[in-house]
Amino acid sequence: MKIVLTGSLGHISKPLAEILVRQGHTVTVISSKQDKAKDINAIGAVPAIGSLEDPNFLAATFKGADAVYLMEPPGNFFDPNFDVHEHVAGLARNFVQAVQDSGVRRVVHLSSIGAHTDQYNGLLKFHYNVEKILGQLAAGVAISFMRPVGFYYNLLSFIPIIRSQGAIITNYGGDDPEPWVSPLDIAATIASTITQPFAGRTVQYIASDERSPNEVASILGAAIGRPDLKWVTIPDQQALDGMLAAGMNPSAARGLVEMNAGRRGGRLYEDYFSHRPVLGKVKMTEFANEFAAAYANANPQPASAH
Repeated sequence: MKIVLTGSLGHISKPLAEILVRQGHTVTVISSKQDKAKDINAIGAVPAIGSLEDPNFLAATFKGADAVYLMEPPGNFFDPNFDVHEHVAGLARNFVQAVQDSGVRRVVHLSSIGAHTDQYNGLLKFHYNVEKILGQLAAGVAISFMRPVGFYYNLLSFIPIIRSQGAIITNYGGDDPEPWVSPLDIAATIASTITQPFAGRTVQYIASDERSPNEVASILGAAIGRPDLKWVTIPDQQALDGMLAAGMNPSAARGLVEMNAGRRGGRLYEDYFSHRPVLGKVKMTEFANEFAAAYANANPQPASAH
């Protein structure tokens, strides 16, 4: 098959490209950075250097593909003038135009937990909006919406506060199990879906493990040699004040606080638990090794909007 991937060599797109290349598919990887071309070539894929904001470039790249994988980078949450919802909606509209103009008939789209509703999901509402925009494509275009849950690597953003205050501190927590996912399991699921026939509009949740915040603190604490590590829940306003003090875009900060508030009581996860997937291979205890290495190096990665 000829398959085109957006997402450059990110957390999901790189392992996805590697899987598809090993399977013998012709894989094109879109990146906005020319210096990524050599790395894309190195894994056996074909680089296509251009912007997701250029629908003509996208259409030319998509042309002749059997399937495309689409994702929208959420952008810079620390730019005070950045409107994430309009930015992502614009990329989705570009995808619609490019798919229409190229004649592609099969699309796999990276959506998210929370995309089933326009309530209780805060920042994740942009995934709901994008699914609606892509849904405007002609009925003959098959779309499989992938809805991963909270990414393991978002937990790396807690490393500075663990070091400074000895706890994980945010505006949700407790003993209710929550789903978490590894990018490797997302990539494996997408690879399986994109290479198989599908029709119509389908939704698939992706998760690797289900652990409560308190369990997560216990697992990560053991991995970093802090068995007393606690997950501490603070009021929404206190969490918002902390994000704003760190320089986060006010709209993005409010969206993250609202998203986390939706986790309390499970409102964000209602549709997930009604359509529970088979859990993937990478468990929280395995991710804890990655967390411990990052903790030792004090080099956390930025959180995404998942």
